[in-house]
Amino acid sequence: MIILYMLIVMAYCYAVIKKSKNSLHMLQQNLYNENNRYLKWVRKNLKLFLDIDLIAIAISLIGVFVVFDIKMMTILCLLIIIGIFMGVGYSWDNRVKNSQNKKKLVVTARIKRLITTLTIIHMIPAIWLGFHLNDPYLCWIAITIFAIIIYLNFYVVFVGLIINMPVEKCVYYYYKSKAQKKLKQMSNLKIIGITGSYGKTSSKNILSEILNCKYNALPTPRNLNTYNGLIMTVNNNLDKFTDIFIAEMGAYVKGEIKGLSKLVKPQYGILTTIGTAHLETFGSEQNIIDGKFELIESLPRDGFAILNGDDPKQVNYHLKNPVRVVWIGIKNEDADVRATNIKCSNKGTSFDVIFKGDPKKYSFETRLLGNHNVYNILSGIACGREFGIEIDDLIQAVKNVHPVEHRLELKKINDFYMIDDAYNSNPVGAKNAVQVLGMMPGLKVVVTPGMIELGKKEDEYNRIFGEQIAEVADYVVLIGEQKTKPIKEGLLTKGFDKDKIVVYNDVRDAYPFIGTLKKDKEVFALFENDLPDTYNEK
Repeated sequence: MIILYMLIVMAYCYAVIKKSKNSLHMLQQNLYNENNRYLKWVRKNLKLFLDIDLIAIAISLIGVFVVFDIKMMTILCLLIIIGIFMGVGYSWDNRVKNSQNKKKLVVTARIKRLITTLTIIHMIPAIWLGFHLNDPYLCWIAITIFAIIIYLNFYVVFVGLIINMPVEKCVYYYYKSKAQKKLKQMSNLKIIGITGSYGKTSSKNILSEILNCKYNALPTPRNLNTYNGLIMTVNNNLDKFTDIFIAEMGAYVKGEIKGLSKLVKPQYGILTTIGTAHLETFGSEQNIIDGKFELIESLPRDGFAILNGDDPKQVNYHLKNPVRVVWIGIKNEDADVRATNIKCSNKGTSFDVIFKGDPKKYSFETRLLGNHNVYNILSGIACGREFGIEIDDLIQAVKNVHPVEHRLELKKINDFYMIDDAYNSNPVGAKNAVQVLGMMPGLKVVVTPGMIELGKKEDEYNRIFGEQIAEVADYVVLIGEQKTKPIKEGLLTKGFDKDKIVVYNDVRDAYPFIGTLKKDKEVFALFENDLPDTYNEK
């Protein structure tokens, strides 16, 4: 019985590890269930659970044999259960291999604490079984518990998350207090907050490169724009040599930007563009507008704000904070810092800048693509002027700005040009990306899985996206048959040739397809959006 017990526990552990790894991965990608994101994902993906019929049959067989006390048959059925557990691991391995793990599980300190809690949870029935090996009925109960735990693994991980909440709160408050103390000690540090529905990360990186021509500016790394991200940046990256801290601020609900502003206390604020990103979690467009303006209204009275004069939502907003405002724009002729004569090519973008009250025009060049990047550069120029950077230095700094990874990044892949806009997608950004593609010479291809987290309007926006693509693309590669149906509808509505629409479930299949296209002229392929693993279509 001891050997049998060990085999059962080993099989149980194997199956649990396989399923828990994926559960933890999805929990992490869903921000540890912030705004119930993880639970919503579980409800939408119940098909990923182990087939309940297999478990029901196995448990029933064991129950029958235990009742009749047929020990040899009980042992045989226990071995069958082991086979099923092993099958879980095998099938899960195949599922993982066939999926697109774009962002792997990061084993952070929080994940390690959660793994410890889950280990204790899983050890309880295993230890209990060890003490009741001679009682067939209790063995049956233990095996039943094993099966249920494996089947409901996604929920077991959530239970572990709940158990760990008091510990995580203590950890959070410790590091938060440490970050606030550090910021308080750096009295000469200038802090710039950046938020908006779109373009936050690009604007932050561009601003950092421009300011670094004269100052030591530290931007938040990657997309660490949450409470934990800002706290981590302050504690780990900020030092006495930093002149300017650029804090990107993201939000899923109203009130988050206010909380982030209270945390780092910016004196300067930049609002990129306000749109419908995360409409599902914000609840309404007005909540999005109010939520983004929380940054500007959290600035001190002598603060400095840069707003977009081409964004009606910003122009029409009644600002309650009497801060000094500089308006940027392209269409708005009354903007304080305005770009004109914009030209885009496969080598980058050129444009002229006009400062209100200055009769001169200043010519700028950048390797970046698209009008939205011009807006981001204008914010950087306006902020640079505020910090006393000379115009010639600004011109050179803009020329040296590097393309932001996965945000309309132009690169040569084999025998075609890839316009990589895969980081994320939204209605405004997607439209801008399609316009950039339309400016390119040669054969044009769009590869996309569509847009997400747009609430009830998601299908409508994706349908419009399809119509926009139809205006410029020669071929379209849709990733995920179900998710991209609205895009296909939009394409067909505009009369796009259905024979030039290709559908795959894996973006990697798009590369060989593009390689089959005729090369009598250059090929430009726009890769728009790259959904996280939580949206994989199996």
